[in-house]
Amino acid sequence: MRRTVAEHQAAVAGLLHAGSGYSRAAAEVLALRDALGRALVEDVPAPVSLPPFDNSQMDGYAVHAADLAGTATLTVAEPIPAGIAPPPLEPGTAAPIMTGAMLPAGAAAVVPIEQAEPARFHSAAERADGTATVRLPGGIDAGLFVRRAGSDIAEGGLALPAGTLLGAAQLGLLAACGVGEVRVAPRFRVLLLSTGDEVAEPGSDLAPGRIYDANTTLLEAALREAGAEVTRHRLLGDDPAVLREALAGITADSTDLVLSSGGISQGAYEVVKQALADSSVEFSSVALQPGGPQAHGTLSGVPFLGFPGNPVSAIVSFEMFLRPALHRLTGVPAPRPVLGAVLAEGVDSPPAKHQVRRGVYRDGRVTLVGGPESHLLHALAAANCLVHLPEGVASLARGDRVDVTLIGPIPAAPLATGDPVAEDRAGSGGMDSAERTPS
Repeated sequence: MRRTVAEHQAAVAGLLHAGSGYSRAAAEVLALRDALGRALVEDVPAPVSLPPFDNSQMDGYAVHAADLAGTATLTVAEPIPAGIAPPPLEPGTAAPIMTGAMLPAGAAAVVPIEQAEPARFHSAAERADGTATVRLPGGIDAGLFVRRAGSDIAEGGLALPAGTLLGAAQLGLLAACGVGEVRVAPRFRVLLLSTGDEVAEPGSDLAPGRIYDANTTLLEAALREAGAEVTRHRLLGDDPAVLREALAGITADSTDLVLSSGGISQGAYEVVKQALADSSVEFSSVALQPGGPQAHGTLSGVPFLGFPGNPVSAIVSFEMFLRPALHRLTGVPAPRPVLGAVLAEGVDSPPAKHQVRRGVYRDGRVTLVGGPESHLLHALAAANCLVHLPEGVASLARGDRVDVTLIGPIPAAPLATGDPVAEDRAGSGGMDSAERTPS
């Protein structure tokens, strides 16, 4: 069966939605410290206002409303540190107040200490007899350097809506509101296995003709970054009976998806194809390079996806098909940013396929890293984006526009001398591009 990229994206999303037992309704209640990267399943209202009271934005003097208009020499009241409820401020007095401290009743503004005469706080000894004074400028506006209660969010207001991904800022907001725990969507559970007689565990001795297994580590890391819970199966060889035995005990009670890599292409020892020949799993040829061979279906009622065995093919398959499907189903991870970019060099692509190249994006331009081959892991590790050359495109010239999916940080420093991105930067001035949500 031959499919377009869009058709297989829809097939994978539909498989996970209809086939998995995953439900956001099966929420977990977690302490904030354990909720990083999770998605809220319900709105969280603010149980308190932020700030909860009027407070000072500066170290300075709290000034009574009656003393704002003219230049005044005021008696220094007792200082107001953060963390206390101060007594009311009397007219004709000014209270030394620290940043974040509660504004006393009667106070209408704060004058920074730098604008006072003297431009320092009096010592306790100087205040002891109650005659210490401070001269403050006139024409002070009411509300000067005052943070009003509820100016960030009012009590009962929506702090975070359902579906919000909880990062540092969101968790910090909830902590400031006094929220100690949250209801979040459960993790999506994946059983991950890799096949092939030729693969060996990293760290073991490597026999002639064998290679180290990169796929398990690569896909496990990608799945964990995407918020999934991963069970890593031992490496499986090319014996269909062994694979069938490994898959026999799978149940929807413990697994939301089985993901394999390798064994689905056109070779003589395609173990996944052989083991699942009598199952409902479909083996497709998707118009994608790398990542053309794909498998999807169900095993014992559990969704199954089979990715190609070459490492770059496997991770491109994850980014193109599984990652967006996980977002739609679970709310995690966030969609990858898709940007428009200008090619720093010409490129050829098979017109019957959607080719995905690796590149480095910066200042609106992208330079390709490595070639189109699916084994170039070093190039993948150097890339911060996937470069899309759609079906129907046979070649693009330097300066043509493409879409790129960001998969890593954008370099902050200029690229090395001699790189076409750096060479062209002065002439192009960079290219602005609008961020779009990937399909």
